[in-house]
Amino acid sequence: MAPRPYWKGYLKLSLVTCPVSMSPATSESDKVRFHTLNRETGNRVVSQYVDAVTRKPVKDEDEVKGYARGENDYVLLTDDELDAVALDTVKTIDIDKFVPRDSIEWIYLEKPHYLVPDDPVGHEAFAVIRDAMASDKVFGVSRLVIGRRERAVVLEPRGEGIVLWTLRFGDEVRPEESYFEDIDTKSDPDLIPLVQKFIKQYTKTWSADMVSDPVQDALLDIIAKKKKALKPSKKGKANDDGAATESNVIDIMDALRKSLAAGGKGKRA
Repeated sequence: MAPRPYWKGYLKLSLVTCPVSMSPATSESDKVRFHTLNRETGNRVVSQYVDAVTRKPVKDEDEVKGYARGENDYVLLTDDELDAVALDTVKTIDIDKFVPRDSIEWIYLEKPHYLVPDDPVGHEAFAVIRDAMASDKVFGVSRLVIGRRERAVVLEPRGEGIVLWTLRFGDEVRPEESYFEDIDTKSDPDLIPLVQKFIKQYTKTWSADMVSDPVQDALLDIIAKKKKALKPSKKGKANDDGAATESNVIDIMDALRKSLAAGGKGKRA
């Protein structure tokens, strides 16, 4: 069963719009994680914000965001002020351009998310956008606010769905030339066939088992042995609240005709 999506909004291409939901394509929830305990009492140790000068704990309602403009001098921003600058991209993935799918270098791809239609009435619009991109072998380019930060994203059609990749900004990518420029690019041509023979011998079909974590497995083994020596603990029942959906009925063919007639610059309904 797929986990509950952490973002819901709309996928928009000119006048064609459909409700969608997004979930991270990767997860580290199955990794072994430890809590810090008090050895003497066996109780968990909790973290707490403390005033750097008075060393007294700070209440949740007294916490505020601050932008440093000098040493020990800050501009304070409230949550209401931060919410006031929310952009349209908070709830809408508006595709405004397309690029050939092989034109984006791998290093710019940051984190993948699964994008799916969030209401039955939006399935057809979603499928039209997905299949058109797949047929033309292009990625859609857009922007999306994640964690109060607007990110550049690309949409990759994948099977029945779409994978949304957040992109690294240009100043976050270090040029490879500065690292590879001192490497001697010449190789012995007589050695290449030998290495190719070795590669062919050890080539296998890709499997997720090739990237298993032996440290994780060893930790799980230790934990399993220790659990056997302890009394079983009571398990609570988890609540599963249904997620509400929104409908957005549209005439896709009419919207596409209007978009093309307007040169792809249709006004938002």
